[in-house]
Amino acid sequence: MIPPRYAPVVIAFFVSGAMSFLVSGLATWRALGMIPGFTGIWMVSWIFAWAVAFPALVVFRPVVTKVVMRWVKQGP
Repeated sequence: MIPPRYAPVVIAFFVSGAMSFLVSGLATWRALGMIPGFTGIWMVSWIFAWAVAFPALVVFRPVVTKVVMRWVKQGP
């Protein structure tokens, strides 16, 4: 089991992986179309995208959470 204090980093890892997978796939398809070797090109793009997305999410998530919590009305 993973200690609860690591949950935000684990969540960021999986969310950034899933989001970068989808976005890099769509961007690669949009730029190149379904060409031979598409999957390999997409996977290389995904790894680079994930390498940026994961640390960005770890850094920006706490900041964005604080900003959003200021905008969201708290309970009664």
